[in-house]
Amino acid sequence: MTDILMPALSPTMEEGILAKWHVKVGDTVSAGDVIAEIETDKATMEVEAVDEGVVEAILIEAGTEGVKVNTPIARLAGEGGSAAPAPQTQAKAEAPKAAEAPKPAAAPAPVAAAPVAAPAASGGVRVAASPLARRLAEINKLDLKLLKGTGPHGRIIKRDIEAALASGTGKAGSAPAATTAAAEPRKVQTLEQLGIPAGSYDLVPLNNMRKVIARRLTESFRDIPHFPLTVDIELDNLLAARTKINTALESQGIKVSVNDIVIKAVALALKQVPEANASFTPEGIAMHHNADIAMAVAIDGGLITPIIRKAETKSLAQIAKETKDLAARARDMKLKPEEFQGGTFSVSNLGMFGIKQFASIINEPQGCILSVGAGEQRPVVKNGQLAVATVMTVTLTCDHRVVDGSVGAKYITALKGLLEDPIKMLA
Repeated sequence: MTDILMPALSPTMEEGILAKWHVKVGDTVSAGDVIAEIETDKATMEVEAVDEGVVEAILIEAGTEGVKVNTPIARLAGEGGSAAPAPQTQAKAEAPKAAEAPKPAAAPAPVAAAPVAAPAASGGVRVAASPLARRLAEINKLDLKLLKGTGPHGRIIKRDIEAALASGTGKAGSAPAATTAAAEPRKVQTLEQLGIPAGSYDLVPLNNMRKVIARRLTESFRDIPHFPLTVDIELDNLLAARTKINTALESQGIKVSVNDIVIKAVALALKQVPEANASFTPEGIAMHHNADIAMAVAIDGGLITPIIRKAETKSLAQIAKETKDLAARARDMKLKPEEFQGGTFSVSNLGMFGIKQFASIINEPQGCILSVGAGEQRPVVKNGQLAVATVMTVTLTCDHRVVDGSVGAKYITALKGLLEDPIKMLA
């Protein structure tokens, strides 16, 4: 007899919705059989059994929200070792229904494998702990905020819980050893307390994606020392080059967009200024070998960031085909996890909505994100004479722990040079 556990289907997953069972008590399952559908912070995924046996009990009903990772969800009777389910490689990147909750997202989005953060303890204080440690703390009524972790990056692990139980420390309600003003919980008032009467609004429940977007971007904006750098870029040479490129590719049915050229230029500029293609870690600065460019795509319920891998090595025709395919499958909720998890640099383009200028929030652990505004005709001064040019404003938001002002300025100058003189992309 073996428990089937709630699997962690993405690096940022802490809990999910058990959306649907494909089996019932008494059913015989074999390895590879789809047994359930689980909505994570970024996708709805079909889950397979990795052992054979008979379903003895369904422990979590379909439709249950907030099921923690590693929680037993069913019990399998039969031969074999582990019956923990494994996700199929094909997943439907689906915004969870209004009943519920990824897609860091919001996040983003996005995001490299890192120690899983515990759900915010009472008061909103973020605590890093392993799933087993969280479960043991809950059973023994320990307050994770009062414990010191000895795992990687200060993460609370099983031995920390055992030590707290042995010493009698960490009980919920006991005073923390040292409390600072910064750790004081933020008091959240209801709308009624703020003067908005009940019944004057409709409350739309948060889905998993929106919850994760809210949490990850709050953490990013609060915890990352960031700064923006803004430049204006003249696009007339780029637009002329794009017309010629699309004429040459017309027989192949490929059409290159301005955003495709921006992605290519962003990647090439990262090769020119590799210091900007980096991530902060407690152990050091991770210098990425390739420019994996995440592009923000709006979908129902939030947004997702499909990734153009090794964009610096790809032609504009390849990038145009990939961006079109990824964006379409993102909106149809058919992306695979590996297609939207990771990335070393993000691009967010709101130019198609007429937005002139904006600054995005960094998608941790990436060190930078580029915000692209609309191209429009503006008066410019050239050689002392007033002229008209098509100008686009872009803003680079930098993680100051990774990218200093001089590095950010060097990068955005390189990007400006490539976009204003596209022939340099062929060098």
